[in-house]
Amino acid sequence: MNNRINEIRRQIRALRISMLEAEAIMREQIMRDEDCAFVAGDILKMRVVMSRLVEERTVLGDQEPILVSSASRQPRAQKPVVVPLTKRRPLFTEQRAR
Repeated sequence: MNNRINEIRRQIRALRISMLEAEAIMREQIMRDEDCAFVAGDILKMRVVMSRLVEERTVLGDQEPILVSSASRQPRAQKPVVVPLTKRRPLFTEQRAR
């Protein structure tokens, strides 16, 4: 039974990493205004598998948290700083009016 718990924990770790990568891909597609339905469908399928693994793990009596290192994830790109432009006024408005 211990071997099955370890196998489930390994599968959950791998699935979490895959889900994080798929979510990053989906965010990039959304930022480029591309269709992300395929990736979103894959994420939903991964969630179904994850829920079944968690149920089986709970039935086997494993309650310890499973930690996933965030070192494998790519750092988020910082959002660009947007500085509002000020309206420019012509310096010599009086001369143009004449």
